[in-house]
Amino acid sequence: MTNQFDEYVAAVDRTLRDFLSRPCDPDRVQRAMRYAAFAGGKRVRPVLTLEFSRLCGGDWRLALPFAAGIEMVQTYSLIHDDLPCMDDADLRRGKPACHKAFDEATALLAGDALLTMAFEAVAEAKLLPERTVKAVSVFARAIGVQGMIGGQELDLAHEGVSGLPPEEIRKTNEKKTAALLTASCLLGVIAAGGSDAQYNAARSYGYSLGLAFQLVDDILDATATAEALGKPVGSDRENGKSTYVTALGIEKAREMAAHYTEQALEALSAFPDSGALSAYTRSLLSRNK
Repeated sequence: MTNQFDEYVAAVDRTLRDFLSRPCDPDRVQRAMRYAAFAGGKRVRPVLTLEFSRLCGGDWRLALPFAAGIEMVQTYSLIHDDLPCMDDADLRRGKPACHKAFDEATALLAGDALLTMAFEAVAEAKLLPERTVKAVSVFARAIGVQGMIGGQELDLAHEGVSGLPPEEIRKTNEKKTAALLTASCLLGVIAAGGSDAQYNAARSYGYSLGLAFQLVDDILDATATAEALGKPVGSDRENGKSTYVTALGIEKAREMAAHYTEQALEALSAFPDSGALSAYTRSLLSRNK
């Protein structure tokens, strides 16, 4: 990661701490929120928000509330994914899942609170009102039934279903993973007041990266160790989930991940100063956790 991207991560962490340290009594739910938010996440999505803001000529610091909101939603989704009623996972990033470190009710409330606070963060951005309103609309669509929640519903519906066509798997991945990654990029463009051409290029990039990202996740679930991944492996197989790995095999899944990564890189041609983001994009394809 470049020094610039390291600066992004540090700034996002400071912003998250500011939001998650606001006076609260009682504070058990807030402690659970902080526990999950600072459990060692890569901050991929907020980094994309800040970098696209910079690429569009904006002051990336003004996009920090958007970036923090994106990370809050990502954290909430992981807390809920790990619950017994969802993926029933005991570990997340090498630590006890939130419902194990606290309890199921507290974890559920912590996820709800992070989702709610995400919109508080976006609303507090010191930007032109019309930009904030557009960001809220894009954000809400990406994480609602037309996006991330819809993808989770499809994911649950497909458990135990064998022989699922690849196009159905792609539909799940579009909603479950690509929608939030795309919104992360678009919020950066919106914060900077980018052009329609930049907005469309960022959308194409986020969509392709999102599909590649989920493919790599599926491959790691089938090939990595629990120690390296920081969470249980083989859960897709145990839960009877249909993924590109189960449908096409690991090598074909790797080919598809590389293909979508190349599509994402092609979309970056609309941004002359995107060399660092291109390198970062390639690194996500070869990640091991």
